[in-house]
Amino acid sequence: MKSISLYVDKDTCLTRLHPFAKMFYILAAVSAPLIGGALWIYGLFLAISLCLLISGKIIRKVFPLIAFSFTIIITIFLIHGLFNQENQKVLFHLGPLVFYEEGLLYAARIGLNILNMLLAFATFVLTTKPADLVDDLEQAGFSPRFGYMISSVFQIIPQMMGTMNTIMDAQRSRGMETEGSLFVRAKAFIPLISPVVSSSLINTRERAIALEVRGFDSKNKKTFLREHKLAGKDKTFMLLMALLIAGSIVWRVLTWL
Repeated sequence: MKSISLYVDKDTCLTRLHPFAKMFYILAAVSAPLIGGALWIYGLFLAISLCLLISGKIIRKVFPLIAFSFTIIITIFLIHGLFNQENQKVLFHLGPLVFYEEGLLYAARIGLNILNMLLAFATFVLTTKPADLVDDLEQAGFSPRFGYMISSVFQIIPQMMGTMNTIMDAQRSRGMETEGSLFVRAKAFIPLISPVVSSSLINTRERAIALEVRGFDSKNKKTFLREHKLAGKDKTFMLLMALLIAGSIVWRVLTWL
């Protein structure tokens, strides 16, 4: 059966790491640079994320995401490098364009923050089975509804992409032009998007019925096939992340003194 999540099945240390440890890494990767405020802290977590992705053998899966984010980051650099209201010190000229140091530093923080969050979430999404995450959340005492909500977030994007590809193939077989100029693509958008939306609504209803049949709202205590507890390596990893957060707090305090 084809998976409808972004999970990549690789037998690596990152894949075997407990989902809660990877969630704690996201917390550290997002909060520590924001607390510390220094560009080198962003760079540190970018390096950690890249090392994790390489060790998890999923770095190639992230390349399209990085390429897409660069189009946004370049736009941010252009806007703030040229027009930021704090701009005062000229850094360099590019033909008639004048770039300022203040705006470029501000854009660098935004750009590094975007990359940092994308890579941190990629380490979690690409190496965590949604079913395992839901089981772990329920074992930790969370509501099954919360677990289902998290699982749906993981699955909705690949599911809609698969539905879109199926509908595009069906429309092409009927003679519809779906590739070519911008006008041709825009013309095919409505006939494509309507079946995708209706199909998603139907799938949601069918999933709700399936959950009811399987006793989703049952008040009886559930048992689990696998008890997945935090191992020693998971606790060590989380401790290291906690130390990095504490270090960023200390750094921020020192910069204020």
